[in-house]
Amino acid sequence: MATNNENKRNEYALVTGGTSGIGYEIAKLLAKDGYNLVLVARSSDRLLEVSDEFQDLGVDVLLLDKDLFEANAAREIYDELKARNIQIDVLINNAGQGQKGKFNEVPFERHIDVIQLNIVSLVSLTKLFLDDMVARNNGKILNLASVVSKTPAPEFSVYAASKAFVLSFSEALAKELAETNVTITALLPGRTDTDFFHKADLTDSKEYQEHKLADPAEVAKDGYQALMSGKSRIISGAQNKVMVGMMNSMPDSANAANMQKNMQPSDKEQGERKERPGHAASEQEREAMGKEKV
Repeated sequence: MATNNENKRNEYALVTGGTSGIGYEIAKLLAKDGYNLVLVARSSDRLLEVSDEFQDLGVDVLLLDKDLFEANAAREIYDELKARNIQIDVLINNAGQGQKGKFNEVPFERHIDVIQLNIVSLVSLTKLFLDDMVARNNGKILNLASVVSKTPAPEFSVYAASKAFVLSFSEALAKELAETNVTITALLPGRTDTDFFHKADLTDSKEYQEHKLADPAEVAKDGYQALMSGKSRIISGAQNKVMVGMMNSMPDSANAANMQKNMQPSDKEQGERKERPGHAASEQEREAMGKEKV
């Protein structure tokens, strides 16, 4: 049971992928701000672990063990919350994955999984909960895009294209809803210290091994502040703002060439390589799940 908290809002925030990485840190900020949580992930064990942490902050936590790689998962989530008479005031579409490899060499099923998770589930959850938000003229949605949304990415093509969709979709909705009290915010993180690279088979790449990784808590803070202030998008981190500015000034062919270089194997010696996430919750998920999709 959650402890009593005088500051509790009696409002609910739904977070997908809230058991590690940026999603976990956003969920923590929401809980500290008094929002009750609905956490969605595939691993019931990890959901239980993080639930105990968030309940200690004095909020109620509802756990939904749902697989967003499945086409009917979004509708099942919505219907279950409707049946429980739970209104979602804040939606965090955080869950997402990528897959390194040349398009023709990656299994078809993996491409479809990434599209289902990064685009179809995100659009479905947005549609279902946004309709209710518009009807009551109140609500907030945060969609996780990426700085990679600004460039083609050879050997990471489906992921980059999916995040370009998320950014375009989010900014279009933000304009459509400008005269309402419903806001849509796109968060564009860069390289972040989560288990994302492990799941995407990117741990051997220059992208992971030869660049500084952002702290998920700092990325979450940027996204949360933008969400609460109603901004349509936020690029997290000064270095990423510079990077996006450079991408905008260069032709796509040059940006694609730079991205392809970063997909190649790193020459770093074994003892100098990153091996595990430095972010505690992401490392715990790695231990619990290995490479299983969550």
